[in-house]
Amino acid sequence: MEVPKKNQTFKALNDEKKLVNNSKHFLLELYRCDYEKLNDESFLRCTLNNAAKLANATVLNLISNKFEPQGVTAIALLAESHISIHTWPEAHYSAVDIFTCGQNMKPEISCKYLIQALMAKEHLLRIIDRNPPSEVYSQIKK
Repeated sequence: MEVPKKNQTFKALNDEKKLVNNSKHFLLELYRCDYEKLNDESFLRCTLNNAAKLANATVLNLISNKFEPQGVTAIALLAESHISIHTWPEAHYSAVDIFTCGQNMKPEISCKYLIQALMAKEHLLRIIDRNPPSEVYSQIKK
């Protein structure tokens, strides 16, 4: 198996497979954030919950872990998929992952909210179109 080069895409599906491009995967990197906010587990749990609700998502569960001496990982399990955040307060950096299924959730609203809430002075956003087969999409619509 060949190891992919940076940002390289491989096509491995038959042309006969019908794909539906209704899922998005947002990779958000936040730089020069507020140290205290990145290190506050309770704040981050509330922030993820708010980010999900603002984006019209249904939060099923929220789990988190505070690391010593600093850092937090929190994950909001959504009916529409998930939002996760990993923080490195000492570097004023956070990595956010937002995966959505279907058309009702608006992940860009979550991104804007998280940028503001964590007071990021810089950010990098990459958006990946996910292409589940039509059988998956028919399950999502139910």
